Amino acid sequence: MLFNSIEFLVFFAIVFVIYYFPPLQKVQVPILIIASFIFYSWSAPALLLILLLSIIINATVSFQVARISDKKQRFFWALSGVVLNVLILSLFKYAGLLTNFVADVFNIARSEGSIAYLFLKLPLPIGISFYTFEGISLIVDVLTQKNKSETAANAYVSPNFSQHLLNTSFFISFFPNLLSGPILKSKAFYPQIVPKYFKEIPWNFIFRSLVVGYFLKMVIADNLKDYTFWISFPYYQGFGTITNLTLLFGYSIQIFADFAGYSLIAIGFAAALGYKIPDNFDFPYISRSLSEFWRRWHISLSTWLRDYLYFPLGGNRKGKIRTYVNLMIVMTLGGLWHGAAWSYAVWGIYHGLGLAVERFFGFDKSKNKLPEPNQPKTKPIWQQLLLDSLSVLGIFSFVSVGWLLFKLPRFEEAVDFAVTLVRNYKVKPGWSHIIPTLIFSLPVVIYHIPHFPTWQNRMKQDSNKNGQKVWSLYQDLALGIMLAMIFLNSGSSKQFIYFQF
Repeated sequence: MLFNSIEFLVFFAIVFVIYYFPPLQKVQVPILIIASFIFYSWSAPALLLILLLSIIINATVSFQVARISDKKQRFFWALSGVVLNVLILSLFKYAGLLTNFVADVFNIARSEGSIAYLFLKLPLPIGISFYTFEGISLIVDVLTQKNKSETAANAYVSPNFSQHLLNTSFFISFFPNLLSGPILKSKAFYPQIVPKYFKEIPWNFIFRSLVVGYFLKMVIADNLKDYTFWISFPYYQGFGTITNLTLLFGYSIQIFADFAGYSLIAIGFAAALGYKIPDNFDFPYISRSLSEFWRRWHISLSTWLRDYLYFPLGGNRKGKIRTYVNLMIVMTLGGLWHGAAWSYAVWGIYHGLGLAVERFFGFDKSKNKLPEPNQPKTKPIWQQLLLDSLSVLGIFSFVSVGWLLFKLPRFEEAVDFAVTLVRNYKVKPGWSHIIPTLIFSLPVVIYHIPHFPTWQNRMKQDSNKNGQKVWSLYQDLALGIMLAMIFLNSGSSKQFIYFQF
């Protein structure tokens, strides 16, 4: 059930009315659990069984970890739960990739009826990467809190298993973020499970989140997809260098608009139900270093990888060589998290190498701090603007080249695209593709400009009341334009890009 469908809007309206109906206030959580199960099983009911299995495993394991006093037994339960989560994710997401690899190496038949054929035909449950990571975070958080304090662990793990199972079912299946995040952390979500009241709904916040989210998805991403389609194989081979580079730029804008749009919509609908879920994007395309980009892009994933993989591996606490090894492991696995193709691993390695080079030369530290408003100016504004612009352009170009592996997951096609850029430099620009791509990309560029490092610092220095009023007026005007565009210029509806991950 897509957020940008009439079915979902009707579904949410019904759930909203029932949820806030005063006589049903005591059963708000069961209402949302049932609604989430309906939402998830809308087009493929059988896959609900995988979600239920994940809920049962994580509820049982986390409950045992919270109640067991013996540290070794506690660790055994936690390790078993994490391994089970990883095995389920691997079975349904990576069985095909590994089966093809093993079959190619050992020349195993993949004919109908064989074991290899069975693994290749396993379905990929939508959202499994997201809710599996949430389950792992629950187990690890409970273990960590339990090791620190009995009270801290029991703060959000009910002593009654039935109640904990109910809360865990709600946490893992909560439908606004179920399919594509943001990835929730149990220690931030469980304390929010309290009765919600209609009078406490933050209408202004919800309106802004939904308008911007739907605008990014329906006006920007859904229109751009009709043009970025042409950098699919083999169509890009007929276009010139300028056209292909513009379409790649457009795809970079599209993937941001699509995923950031989904996240804002999820945040808005969650807020309408009284729950705060974390921001997932912080204007990533004005990043001046790659490490800054990963603090701004898909924040819930990057922080999950940092907290539950990078730090447990040792982070940067075990010497320089180990730090770089840890960095490459995390980024490679982060790449594979996105999809069961070796190109995603290459994409992760590509970003890992970029982060390692940045760290080696110290660029990750020098570009990430904005000067304080009261600090003396060390450079003229035009010079600072030029330096920031070059840094932002360099990082955006690096990231956009990487997105090619998302658009063309077959690695040989991505290489062929790069060859085409060199080979077709004499082919005339295709203005019928270039101009619409630039037009639909422009709002995202404008969306980022007020947060550009140079302007952001200047706005901090000039934070008077008149300036704030003018800025608020501009925001309201922009929201009105976006709302009108949603109704007047939406593209053809399509599922969100990150559903495939």
